[in-house]
Amino acid sequence: MNANLKGFERFIWAGVVATAMLLGGCATVTGWYDGATGWAGGLFSGGKVTLSGANEVPPVKTSASGEGTIKVGSDKSVSGSVTTTGVAATAAHIHQGAAGKNGPVIVPLAKTSANVWSVSAGAKFTDAQYDTYKAGGLYVNVHSAAHKGGEIRGQLQP
Repeated sequence: MNANLKGFERFIWAGVVATAMLLGGCATVTGWYDGATGWAGGLFSGGKVTLSGANEVPPVKTSASGEGTIKVGSDKSVSGSVTTTGVAATAAHIHQGAAGKNGPVIVPLAKTSANVWSVSAGAKFTDAQYDTYKAGGLYVNVHSAAHKGGEIRGQLQP
């Protein structure tokens, strides 16, 4: 009977170890569901972005603000949107440029409702853009007629 108990104990410990490994794997194999385009799957990073005139280069004195979520998949797919307040926005983009620097547009955002600018379905970074993103070198910029170079800006965080 003692031998049976030891075998059962080994079986229980094997189950505990297997469960821990499974749960550990689930913590890293994640994805998200994008209501517009479906399951994006894969690992992703990014998240909340807050936009203000103080982040512009040079800084802009404005009461406008914005916030949103931009996600980047391990396959370099990009999704998300920003919502603005206090600005008559004329355009919005994801630009390449470190904090304190301006740079070129790499992903245009489409106006999807009164104050919402969204990444178009199917948008993807190139390998170089993805590397720049991982290094913190991309930002979201919202332009207006009064501030053609950008009225509010927020740096994307990987």
